[in-house]
Amino acid sequence: MERLKKFGVSLHDKNVQFFLIAVILFWFKTYITYRIEFNLGIDNELQQFLLFINPISSALFFLGLSFLSKKKRWGAILVGIEFVMSFWLYANVVYYRFFNDFITLPVLSQLTVNGGQTESALSLMSPFDVFYFTDTIILLLLLVSKRFSLNARSNRKIAFVPLTLAVAIFMFNLSLAEADRPELLTRSFDRNYLVKYLGINNFSIYDGIQSTRSSMQRTLASSDDLTEIENTIKANFAKPNPDYFGKAKGMNVIYVSLESLQSFIIDYKLDGQEVTPFLNSLARTGEAFYFDNFFHQTGQGKTSDAEFMMENSLYPLSQGSVFINKAQNTYQSGPAILKSRDYTSATFHGNYKTFWNRNEVYRAFGIDHFFDATYYNMSNENVKNYGMKDEPFLKESMPLLESLPQPFYSKFILLSNHFPFAMDEGDTDFPAGDFGDKVVNQYFQSAHYMDQALEQFFNDLKADGLYDNSVIVMYGDHYGISENHNDAMAQVTGEEITPFKNAQLQRVPLFIHVPGMQGKTIHKYSGQVDVMPTVLHLLGVNTNDYLQIGNDIFSSEYKELVPFRNGDFVTPEVTQVNGNCYSTDTGEELDVQACESPDQITKEKLEISDRIVTKDLLRFYKPEGFVPINPDDYQYNNAR
Repeated sequence: MERLKKFGVSLHDKNVQFFLIAVILFWFKTYITYRIEFNLGIDNELQQFLLFINPISSALFFLGLSFLSKKKRWGAILVGIEFVMSFWLYANVVYYRFFNDFITLPVLSQLTVNGGQTESALSLMSPFDVFYFTDTIILLLLLVSKRFSLNARSNRKIAFVPLTLAVAIFMFNLSLAEADRPELLTRSFDRNYLVKYLGINNFSIYDGIQSTRSSMQRTLASSDDLTEIENTIKANFAKPNPDYFGKAKGMNVIYVSLESLQSFIIDYKLDGQEVTPFLNSLARTGEAFYFDNFFHQTGQGKTSDAEFMMENSLYPLSQGSVFINKAQNTYQSGPAILKSRDYTSATFHGNYKTFWNRNEVYRAFGIDHFFDATYYNMSNENVKNYGMKDEPFLKESMPLLESLPQPFYSKFILLSNHFPFAMDEGDTDFPAGDFGDKVVNQYFQSAHYMDQALEQFFNDLKADGLYDNSVIVMYGDHYGISENHNDAMAQVTGEEITPFKNAQLQRVPLFIHVPGMQGKTIHKYSGQVDVMPTVLHLLGVNTNDYLQIGNDIFSSEYKELVPFRNGDFVTPEVTQVNGNCYSTDTGEELDVQACESPDQITKEKLEISDRIVTKDLLRFYKPEGFVPINPDDYQYNNAR
């Protein structure tokens, strides 16, 4: 106590008492939030203890900064800091309710670019959320009522105590966390771990450091960084299957992004009716190859991450979206590779070109035409969620598609089947589910509407003569139903949704129609990063000269390992979730040693891809015959 008095700290001091009340209120509110809002996977008593104490250091530090302010305004500034911290916590709560993830600084830059998300955000809010600001309200009432007579003497000397204590508690926290999870800050791809061990605010600081570090990495990178990467990728290259290689040479390519569609919906019947009868028929009749163990591998960029993998066969960023943060990089995309084979490329999207910064990143990919919302009838009856409804979008796209010189490489981004999945009256007569969850109930109607739109699109392609000369690739971009709806999903699937089961639910559909080839169901475990080399090999383009992480799924040398962006993975034998190892066949938990080998391969793949993207290494790589893209050659202005 004598040492504290040297700094003017006394528990009888009203300023100190007010400060301690603020710290305690924020501490307990944050811990309660952890327990009721976030699924952090607490596995032992040490993790429980760390979860309880980790809000203390950041509360002491940030609120302690108020002591550095001018003495007359100290109380108001402390309340203001409490409000900002509460707002940041609540923003993460709302974000987590859908994405099961935490906000990073790159995500904030995405939010400034992407409009039209108000409806989704509001649907995730509740009147009871006032709880997240009760501490600020209490402090404000105490301040206004003058219950605490805060003195006007200088507080700056006091600041040393909470700031020093904050650092000491954080170091104690970190040492315990490292004991339970070695190399937490250097090896973990999973934000859940960082928040569980260190807290939401400390994670945000770490995120800011990592973002700054990523920017510096590009500046310091050189061609020397490529040698090891090139050798590793080429050593793991899967040679094309001669029975499939070149079978679609010279044909058009049509990608269709199936918004939020998960594989559990395929062949699912609701009240005796198939939810997706058209897609089911493609798999049953052999009109297309259907991949029933295909997984999405997206991160925070969701749909944009799926696009990025489809175009580049590289993993998305662990934080934020490549489309926002790395749009100025050099890429060797599918559309760019096919230019030497006289392909014209185009993207069709029922939203405006600036949404997710597509107008910039598409230039880096070398996409020739971008048909955005300005080309469509965006009347109220045609629009929902993030843009145009699927049926009018695909119908109005046909004349634009027909206008392209052949062969073409095209991509259609569907939007209707998007959270919260509400349907306008008259769009579908398919019944809603009855699982006690509005979002899950509406998902079946929304998915059925998408299926109807796809059937119409296939019929139009056949009528226009494009179907028999086009490879059609349809893929689910990411999950639609998050972990927050596990109770309803347990009713849908008839099984409890454990962490293992949730990992298995990350399957999304992949259909590939190849004219002249009889399709079938492919059971190989594969992911979105593998689609680009698979399609290029069908077109007769050997990808061995390019730095791609994925491999041709049809290859006899293909290795069935699907890394997830958070460092987990799935194989036909084992699945890793949150550091725990399971038998993929039975779901039984195994000794972690059973997952050691695929875990190391997963880390290596993610690290290599991250080095390529964060350091912009493709600017130093010159494949033979590839003409680098100059983004200045591409502009997307609707002149009509």
